[in-house]
Amino acid sequence: MDPEELATELERAFGGSERERSVVARQARDLAESGKPEADRGEPLTVEEVVRQMGDAPEGSGVADRWNWWLGSLEVAYGGYREFQVTRF
Repeated sequence: MDPEELATELERAFGGSERERSVVARQARDLAESGKPEADRGEPLTVEEVVRQMGDAPEGSGVADRWNWWLGSLEVAYGGYREFQVTRF
């Protein structure tokens, strides 16, 4: 997971501030490095997967809200994702 590549793709897909995209990208990197998504879902976390999943969030959501929405779904399904949510940026 390349956080710079993810930040670029987040800007392209959702806009938002540079700070917000940077924080989400760092959280995604930390999540990928934890190995949890691969253990739970059977596949590594990729930039494409993150952007695709965040695209399912409610229309008009900001970048951090989209990230938290997706992680909330993972929390319900598997548990252990709350620590990767964005609480402030």
